[in-house]
Amino acid sequence: MLSLDQLSLTLGTEEDSPRLLSQISATFQRGEFIAVIGPSGCGKSTLLKMIAGIASGNEEGSIHWDNRNLSDEDFNPSEFGYVPQFSIAYEDLTVGECVEYSARLRVSRQSGEERGKMVARLLSEVGIGEFHARTVKVLSGGQKRRLALAMELVSSPPILLCDEVTSGLDPRSEDEIVNLLRNVARDGNRLVISVTHSMKHLHSYDAVVVLYRGVLAYAGRPDHLAHYFRVDDPGLIYAQLESRDPEGWKASWLKHSASFLHHASEEKSKKYSASVIREVASSVCPECRLEHPSGAMYCKECGAKLRTTEDGKETYPSDSSGESHPSALSQLVTLVERRLRIFLRSKAQLWLQAGLVFGFPCLVAVFGWNGLPQIRNLGMGLDLNVIQQLTEGRDFLIQASKIGSLVSGIVMFEVILLTLMGANNSGREIAAERQIFEKEKLSGLSPTAYIASKILFLGLLSAIQSLWMGLFIHYTCAFPGDLSSQLLFLFLVNAAMTSICLAISSYMKTAEQASMASIYFVGFQLPLSGAVLALPSWLGLIARPFIAAYWSWSGILQSLRGERYYDIVVMVIQTSLSMTPLCLLVLGIHIGVGIVLAYQGCLKTRME
Repeated sequence: MLSLDQLSLTLGTEEDSPRLLSQISATFQRGEFIAVIGPSGCGKSTLLKMIAGIASGNEEGSIHWDNRNLSDEDFNPSEFGYVPQFSIAYEDLTVGECVEYSARLRVSRQSGEERGKMVARLLSEVGIGEFHARTVKVLSGGQKRRLALAMELVSSPPILLCDEVTSGLDPRSEDEIVNLLRNVARDGNRLVISVTHSMKHLHSYDAVVVLYRGVLAYAGRPDHLAHYFRVDDPGLIYAQLESRDPEGWKASWLKHSASFLHHASEEKSKKYSASVIREVASSVCPECRLEHPSGAMYCKECGAKLRTTEDGKETYPSDSSGESHPSALSQLVTLVERRLRIFLRSKAQLWLQAGLVFGFPCLVAVFGWNGLPQIRNLGMGLDLNVIQQLTEGRDFLIQASKIGSLVSGIVMFEVILLTLMGANNSGREIAAERQIFEKEKLSGLSPTAYIASKILFLGLLSAIQSLWMGLFIHYTCAFPGDLSSQLLFLFLVNAAMTSICLAISSYMKTAEQASMASIYFVGFQLPLSGAVLALPSWLGLIARPFIAAYWSWSGILQSLRGERYYDIVVMVIQTSLSMTPLCLLVLGIHIGVGIVLAYQGCLKTRME
């Protein structure tokens, strides 16, 4: 049983802070299908988020589930499902893959065979079994809602919260989704609470909750709605709500609630309990009726979750409060596999990465395609007169200036292009999938596993980009110096920018904002590095710690020590170079700070 007692939510702690919900009290039973209706902005979605524990604001009151105070003990992630209005699936995955990955992230101790059968069963139950191999991007709106429902049912949650899952659908799809949710409530003895704007299917619900400007105006049987609000047609309720202020409706419900409160059917509850006892005793699958040995959790034939016993007490098939969740390591493996599959399946991403990896080095190599010019020695022969010596010295300085600028420029060009690749790698990585991540985090996904998966995937991408850039320039332009050191600094600057932009992505609301902020951050790398024009000393001290490009450029030029090119570069550039250990340290700090900030950004709830 779910009990809401005097629930209130305000944005802030001041007396005049906006109040989104005011003293909502109601009780719902397992097996019931509940509608939450009301005008836009009345607090319907907010109520669902309070039940799920993801509402933002100052909360008052309490929520109890099966005699547990959720203020003291939160829902286990497997105990409830939350189906938002927006799509929660990756467009490039197939329908079957989406449900399979959802199961792998939420359900432990399940073999591949059991998982496969469960996926097939769930897709069949929600009516999209024939779309198992189709990608999500080709599904209709109604089919995507069915997929979202199947993804939530993998852990057999006893509570299912649906936020406007019928909005924007055609009439037929809306009818099908409502009937499907009703069956999910009945067949699984689940409590299903659905926020909706539609008044078309009120007869399908066991109870209807009406909210008006944050107050509870009604919570009873649908066939009493018209009588309570004194209208001929339930469709006129919204207009009738405007006839009183919120406090008036609140006072009216407090006065008349005893006469209209809905009550679960005791006969239905007893009948279900009896069937549970029989099935527990015989260890029979509730779906295919196959018998199983004691202790089995999932049916080997159809993948359905079996009813079990704990300390002699029967539990419902949807009661998963005691189940362990997959470990962070298991989730990490799943996330990396999924990310690689999405990457390899996206032709646009593959072509873009191929263009960056193979195109950018060619842009750099254009400036030294035939190799770096040889440095001519000064003759300074005794047979030269003063004019000839001055002319030779002048030519040497001109040559040195060109060669030094070329070497420094090639290095900086490499570095800047790799920072641009880093921004492209991660600028959209979290922001673009933020709502999917928030939904999976709500379902028990470990933020640590999520960030670790990004580190592994983006680290691999950065390594490939940097390795090819360094090798191509080294052999095409016959670039001097220690190759291993140069490859290390190229990778570090790419990784530093990737991690910083990953952090930016974790704090931005949209992928477009994250991309723009990342590009701006890259834009400051060249002018503030001091590699082209020397900065004023005071500005260099302030800006340089934040400019990854400077430290990589400086570290790569240090790899030329022992080469004549190093002396030429030092003679030409106006910015002092930092020693190799310091460059390594600062770039390492950039990477670490980016990862920590990205992790902190992922801990914040940003579900719309």
